[in-house]
Amino acid sequence: MDTATSAAAWAELAHKGLPPAAMALLLRAFGAPEAVLAASRAQLSAVLPAGAVDRLLTPIPAEMLSHTLAWLAVPGNELIAWDDPDYPQSLLELGHAPPVLYFTGQRAILNRPALAIVGSRNATPQGRDNATAFAQALSAAGFAIVSGLAIGIDAAAHVGAMRGAGSTIAVVGTGLDRVYPKQHRALAHAIATAGGLLSEFAPGTPPLPAHFPRRNRLIAGLARGVLVVEAALSSGSLITARLGGEAGREVFAIPGSIHSPLARGCHRLIREGAKLVETAQDILDELKSGLRVPPAAVVETPAHSLLEALGDDPADVDTLCARTAQPAAAVLEALVLLELDGRVMALPGGRWQQRRKA
Repeated sequence: MDTATSAAAWAELAHKGLPPAAMALLLRAFGAPEAVLAASRAQLSAVLPAGAVDRLLTPIPAEMLSHTLAWLAVPGNELIAWDDPDYPQSLLELGHAPPVLYFTGQRAILNRPALAIVGSRNATPQGRDNATAFAQALSAAGFAIVSGLAIGIDAAAHVGAMRGAGSTIAVVGTGLDRVYPKQHRALAHAIATAGGLLSEFAPGTPPLPAHFPRRNRLIAGLARGVLVVEAALSSGSLITARLGGEAGREVFAIPGSIHSPLARGCHRLIREGAKLVETAQDILDELKSGLRVPPAAVVETPAHSLLEALGDDPADVDTLCARTAQPAAAVLEALVLLELDGRVMALPGGRWQQRRKA
């Protein structure tokens, strides 16, 4: 059976919404998703309870499946199922891994050693700088940096990671045909080019609140450790750290001022046993990776030259590549960094413009 047919069967089976344990029983009994979908009620009843059989035999809305298949037909969009050799081994080892992942990007990154970097959406400038610096150094040492595409620490970590060989994976709480938050469209595009976008949710899935704890579970599961940069006591990043600890991952935290609310979550983690870190090398030493932060890990982003190339009028990425003699990935990374710094803004049609101060 060809790859497209197999992906369609996996997608249809995933749309049934059965838990991973039930999916495992079905695949153990029937061998492949195509065989599961072709099984009779009597055959399915020998494997699953009646309620699960009813769910499996209930047709899913045709437009739902057709939307997923249309997304998969676009070059670069992929479904990665349990039987795919590139399915992340770190998730399979945990159990209860999603049977299907939707992915856009570089497949090789999925099984690269990974480190999660998470933290507050309302990050301080120092927190964003720390996230960028740690991500850049760890990526230069070979780690893929995993985060959740949120504003604040997540975005800073993704940007820093794209400067190193390890690059970055953004795990999102929506279908991959959507970007949330919307202001991170350019960042998402840059990540898809240099690393990867990953979701367990089918295309078309909106950003519902219940999806983000599930996203956090995948962020923790993909990584060997979780670094929390800044976090209030109510921060969702503490959930990711807890999930990482429960999965046997190392938990790291950067300390801060005793007067800062965004340091209290990190201080609580440290009191509860998280490793206090001051440098990226502290993390590498704790993970016993054998890797070292390269002395020349810092890569300067050509922000000044890009602003000169952009000038006063809007321009698209291709034009900026021609003006700067830089590849698209480097130009996109620099634009995203400048956007996060409030110095440029994205316009409709893929164009960019400088923000002029009053």
